[in-house]
Amino acid sequence: MVRGARQPQQPRSRLAPRLTGTVEKPPRKRKSRTEFALKEIMSSGGAEDDIPQGERKTVTDFCYLLDKSKQLFNGLRDLPQYGQKQWQSYFGRTFDVYTKLWKFQQQHRLRTSETSYLNEAFSFYSAIRQRSYYSQVNKEDRPELVVKKLRYYARFIVVCLLLNKMDVVKDLVKELSDEIEDYTHRFNTEDQVEWNLVLQEVAAFIEADPVMVLNDDNTIVITSNRLTETGAPLLEQGMIVGQLSLADALIIGNCNNQVKFSELTVDMFRMLQALEREPMNLASQMNKPGMQESADKPTRRENPHKYLLYKPTFSQLYTFLAASFKELPANSVLLIYLSATGVFPTGRSDSEGPYDFGGVLTNSNRDIINGDAIHKRNQSHKEMHCLHPGDLYPFTRKPMFIIVDSSNSVAYKNFTNLFGQPLVCLLSPTAYPKALQDQSQRGSLFTLFLNNPLMAFLFVSGLSSMRRGLWEKCQEYLRKINRDIAQLLTHSRSIDQAFLQFFGDEFLRLLLTRFIFCSATMRMHKIFRETRNYPESYPQLPRDETVENPHLQKHILELASILDVRNLFLENTIDDY
Repeated sequence: MVRGARQPQQPRSRLAPRLTGTVEKPPRKRKSRTEFALKEIMSSGGAEDDIPQGERKTVTDFCYLLDKSKQLFNGLRDLPQYGQKQWQSYFGRTFDVYTKLWKFQQQHRLRTSETSYLNEAFSFYSAIRQRSYYSQVNKEDRPELVVKKLRYYARFIVVCLLLNKMDVVKDLVKELSDEIEDYTHRFNTEDQVEWNLVLQEVAAFIEADPVMVLNDDNTIVITSNRLTETGAPLLEQGMIVGQLSLADALIIGNCNNQVKFSELTVDMFRMLQALEREPMNLASQMNKPGMQESADKPTRRENPHKYLLYKPTFSQLYTFLAASFKELPANSVLLIYLSATGVFPTGRSDSEGPYDFGGVLTNSNRDIINGDAIHKRNQSHKEMHCLHPGDLYPFTRKPMFIIVDSSNSVAYKNFTNLFGQPLVCLLSPTAYPKALQDQSQRGSLFTLFLNNPLMAFLFVSGLSSMRRGLWEKCQEYLRKINRDIAQLLTHSRSIDQAFLQFFGDEFLRLLLTRFIFCSATMRMHKIFRETRNYPESYPQLPRDETVENPHLQKHILELASILDVRNLFLENTIDDY
């Protein structure tokens, strides 16, 4: 799922959609909402097969405690308003049940990054829509009920976005637009502007991709960028790589003026998708010929646990980072993705330490800090709302994989590996050619390469649409390129071993191969001619064996030829460096 169960409550706007709704007192002799939700979840097609028996029991127990706590709490209102002792025993029972519920939530973290839980939420919201649960709301003169309906739509859209059900999203956006129009026409409320802003945000969000893939009838093809069975290049037999696995990921977004919906920017969404597996129905796998119940039973694949932090303060970011570090299992990797505005050093410094190169911005009041305007502060002081490379040093006691997409990403090139644990930083270009700068609101080109390298390649080639057949042909060729990049990395004699220690994990392997493809493409493209236009890394990659390898360059030219854009790329790049 999206938000980790371990995460503390984040400040949210009044209209920010949540994936869990408010719970009301159910009418007598009717099932509670939790019972209804559980029934819909367990009866949805294929969902039950993906949920182990133990987890279903956990949900059942949780629903029981939740309903019991509601009954006792509602019963408190029926107690007489006089006397001093008659309410004490009832209050004690209510408090005890809420304590049990709280402890149960702490012991059983119901929110993970397992996609099946998103499917459960989708089944629940779909049932509400199919049964016209809110059909009578528009007939009542109660704006608060209409707001509940609008919030339902917003939550449903978030779930569909995360499941990449863009066709459903478009239908929901149209329905939400009609509901908002009716709401603003009937009621003169203060939140009309805010709801129209929500509608504008989601419309811009679903149109952020710079390239459309079209069927023969010109309908848009919904592409998925999750990890598939054949997505990551396979390891050669006998290849020696690390056995680390990606367990946790902090996805942080703090870019100004970037398209977003709810608390999810385009960059955050794309990185989230890059760290998700394509859902697999275990029941269908079991029905395959030759699949046996015992040894051949497919293992349950897990997605890395994720925290999504939209414009966190420094203290919030550090709290999540510390919690994730503390709970990181053995032989596991913590990934930190930073998509944020760059903070540059002020004045000159005689030293070149981990706090002397700036970093990326965390959330703050940019006008006043401790009562003093920023421009009046001593220029010799470091920016307190900046995440400096040195701030991450304590957490490098465990394997860490860092991706920085920022105008000051190079600040993280000055890392020092103090503890000898595997550590890699993938760093975006700090500037792009002027021809591409106008597209920054629709997401970063660097993150797009890590999420959907073919779409990014088409974008830098000036293509805005493509037929499905050609798209699939290029995707197949790109898989061949990824396989060759993987061989370049593992056969290199001068590459830093940190890259190979992360190469055993499918997600990290795919990110590394896409990073090299991105870097090689930009170095060959004619409009990317400044050093700051190129991605960098810590530790540095051996250029002649990776991003400037003639074999890889030949592949990129061949891909450009398939798309008839070879004239945009340099033919003899080796001589140009």
